[in-house]
Order: sequence, then C-alpha cells, then structure tokens
Amino acid sequence: MRALLVVNPRATTTSERSRDVLVRALRSAVDLTVRYTERRGHATKLARDAAETGVDLVVTLGGDGTVNEAVNGLLTAAPALGGLSGPLAYRLPALAVVPGGSTNVFARALGMPRDWVDGTSVILDGIRDGRHRIINLGRADDRYFTFAAGLGWDAATIRKVEQARLRGRTSTPALYVRAMTSQFFTGMDRKDPPMSLERPGEETENGIGTVIVQNTAPWTYVGERSVDPNPGAAFDLGLDVMAMRRLNLPGTARTVTQLAWQSSDLRGKQVLRLHDIAEFTVVASRPQAFQLDGDYLGERQKVHFVSVPSALRVIC
Repeated sequence: MRALLVVNPRATTTSERSRDVLVRALRSAVDLTVRYTERRGHATKLARDAAETGVDLVVTLGGDGTVNEAVNGLLTAAPALGGLSGPLAYRLPALAVVPGGSTNVFARALGMPRDWVDGTSVILDGIRDGRHRIINLGRADDRYFTFAAGLGWDAATIRKVEQARLRGRTSTPALYVRAMTSQFFTGMDRKDPPMSLERPGEETENGIGTVIVQNTAPWTYVGERSVDPNPGAAFDLGLDVMAMRRLNLPGTARTVTQLAWQSSDLRGKQVLRLHDIAEFTVVASRPQAFQLDGDYLGERQKVHFVSVPSALRVIC
C-alpha cells in the first residue's frame, strides 16, 4: 500500500521527535512518503497530486484546517478519476487523521482518540484489518467540509480568533468566548437580520442573523465539553441547520445557555432547526463572514450547500 503523510509543521500538539516516531510507525505498515505543508492551501495540492498518481492512503497530521484542505484535494481529484466505477469514496485514496491540532473536531467526531499515539495505533490496526468507514461530506459552492460551516456570528467569531492568533495569542476556549461576546455586542447588526434560507419546494425563511450547518455531531468542543445545536446530525445523513433570527440579547442568551448545558431541545421564536437536508441556499443582503471546518474564508452574500453522499473513505 502506498501512502502519503501530510504534516502541518505548526501542529500544536506534536513535536519533531513525535513526528519521527509517527513516521517510523507508519512505515512499518505502508510504503510511505512524507510531505510538509509550506503555506495555507498546500495540503490541498499534496492530496490532489497523491490521488492522481495512484496513492492508496492519505494521512494527515494537523488540525481540522489541514484535514479540510486534504479532503478538498482528494475530492477535486475525483474528475480525473471519473472513469472508475463504484461510489465516489472508492475512486479516491482513503483518509486517515492523526489528531495534531488544538480541537480536532473531525477526528473526535469519528471516535478517534485525542492523543496522537493512540490515534496512530487505531490507524495501524485499521490498515492491517482493512477496516474503514464511508461518510458523507458537505459542500458549500465548490468547497467541501467535513463537520461544520457557518455564516454570520459563528464565522465572525472565528475571524476574530484568527486575527488574535496572528498577534501571538494562543487558541484557548477563553479566547473564543471573549471573541464571541465582543462580536455579538460590537460587530453585529442585531436589529436587521440580513440572511434568508431557501430550500427547493419550501417557503423561504427570512430575517436570519446567523447560520450554523452541521455534517455531523457535535458542532465543536470547548475543552472536553461538546457543543451541539443539532445532536441528530450524522455522517450518514444529510446536512443539519441551526439558524437564529433576530439576535436580541434575552433570546440569544437563552439559546447560548441551552447550548452550554448541552440541551438538545433548543427553544425560542428566533431558533430555526432543520434536519437531514439534501440542499439549500443562504442569501444575504450584505456580505457575511463565512467559515468551513473552523477556517475563516472571507465574506459571502450567497452560498449553496449540498450534502454529498458516500464521498469519503476514512480509516478509523
């Protein structure tokens, strides 16, 4: 089996020594090539090239951003491999994820251990036993995501956190909470919700202030605690949506409190929840912050979301 290990050298929970141990462990099971990412978006190219040259397995060592880039590389290689028969997931190399970031939502949602050593053991066992899982992905316009996407408050908070990290701050739950609070009070037009949600054959939902899209549960983690607006979301279903209409202080505080206490019964007139949706479009009257898998991707006024069935083969 030929495999590519894509390493983010900035991965927060590993060292050069631990990476060397990982490489030796993987080489005991596969014919391994190791490549280090050099810039944002580099993992996409590395994974796409691997798929197009017949590599059987792509392993990532990094956080959710590295995973997202690698997945997009694999999926954008799919047209070149279109002559192969069978589900999309079987036309592409399998993916394995060694958790190396600060949160690792995708790996944890798959049930992978948080420790990279234990995660590597699971992957080696999966390779030797031929064990894998087929999962659905989400697609936002032309970009794929593994666990979540967002427009509005959620994405603007991630933008604030990324700006703080560029100034040397460490990514912590406290930093996210401060960024979320600051964005709510100073960075949102809470009186004039700018977004609408359109579904084929359904009435348009207007007056939406923020949108969270899930391809699985949970949406994210704060330390060990999961945060889950749509606990019914799953890798083998369509997309789930939790949208909030007018972001008034009492209603928003109630919703955030329910999420903090891990309530699955979000209530309030401002909450819109949709389960197992094949496709929908979010349209905004003015540009909105946009994120996929925890990476801020700029601003958008229209995004078309689609659930992509049986898109990825994962060793876990």
